[in-house]
Amino acid sequence: MTAYPPARISHPETGEVADPRVEALVNEVIGRVADKWTMLILEVLAEHGETRFTRVGELVGGISQKMLTQTLRQMERDGLVVRTVHPVIPPKVEYRLTDLGFTLAEAFCGVWTWAEANIDRIEAARAAFDARKG
Repeated sequence: MTAYPPARISHPETGEVADPRVEALVNEVIGRVADKWTMLILEVLAEHGETRFTRVGELVGGISQKMLTQTLRQMERDGLVVRTVHPVIPPKVEYRLTDLGFTLAEAFCGVWTWAEANIDRIEAARAAFDARKG
């Protein structure tokens, strides 16, 4: 059994201290999805459904085979994707999102929506900041 440090986060409404396991999981998930490859793979699989390994790499773009393998393995370990190996020659390996993976993809859809709604404001703020600093 893993020992967790005491939680640092309290529920904003009740003031109850968070379950340290939940806090640890949130920190892990944020770290994982903050990794651009996980986010891009989530997007590709959500959009294309079950996809062959090489096609995932092509659709993500710019990812090495090693990084694609590592990221997909970690996503599989976390229960976000299912890996299917078809017994053919040459081997055919496909990946698809699990229900859990879809819910994470949906949760981060909100970030895309937020970015789309606020891009002009963010670009204006950056330009104003850069003008002051330049």
